[in-house]
Amino acid sequence: MMYYSNSNKGNNIVHKSFEIGMLLKAINGILEITGGILLVFLNPNRLNDVVIPLVQHELLENPKDIIVNFAMNMVSNFSLSSQHFVIFYLMSHGIIKLFLIIMIWRKKMWSYPLTIVSLILFIFYQTYRYMIDYSIWLMLLTAFDIIMIILTFLEYKNRRNNVVYKRLTKE
Repeated sequence: MMYYSNSNKGNNIVHKSFEIGMLLKAINGILEITGGILLVFLNPNRLNDVVIPLVQHELLENPKDIIVNFAMNMVSNFSLSSQHFVIFYLMSHGIIKLFLIIMIWRKKMWSYPLTIVSLILFIFYQTYRYMIDYSIWLMLLTAFDIIMIILTFLEYKNRRNNVVYKRLTKE
């Protein structure tokens, strides 16, 4: 998928960074879809049946364990409505992400601006959720999405310029 000549190393670095970022986003999209499918079968009662035996011994040894308490808190707050929301969010987020990445890999020019718009919308939602949950993971994901917006814009600009250049040299 090399679009650039070796003479422009800046574009080459942007392109490689973009491809790595897209690969990471694709893996994340697959994991989101898989997680959404798994959550269909993991209702709140089943989740309690799985998590509590796993953490019970650790909680007895160290009642202040941050990870165990986080897991217990997540399980206790996991309701049927939150299950439905998480399933919808993971599945839709993963499907949208994978669709756009596949279109970018197929070199569909319209998919670059659409990817940027979708990332901006995801950032708005992630920021809203951050204000509710204060999750460092949401902020890291948001920072990664901002980087991907910049890389997607630069990649789109370079691809567009490359297409124009090829058209001009053919004439």
